[in-house]
Amino acid sequence: MRTLPISILLGLALVACQQTTQSNTTVGSTSTVKTSTTTDTVSVDTAKTEHAKEDLKQAGEQAKVDLRKAAAATGTALEKAGKKLEEKANEKKH
Repeated sequence: MRTLPISILLGLALVACQQTTQSNTTVGSTSTVKTSTTTDTVSVDTAKTEHAKEDLKQAGEQAKVDLRKAAAATGTALEKAGKKLEEKANEKKH
């Protein structure tokens, strides 16, 4: 499963709606004025962004499932270790 860090996803969302405009004005030695304007618009394929968002959501859900499994396994291991310690303590008493 592909996972995409949330910072990349947020960065893509930011870039998807970013537009920059830059204006330059130059005055020459003969008092001529030259003005130029540049507008750059960056767009992102929204289908890819949605796909990445869905991948991220699925990865989060899988992480929750894996965490629950790990917690259950840890609890079982601790329970078994506790039983062994109890058995050893009981053996020493007899």
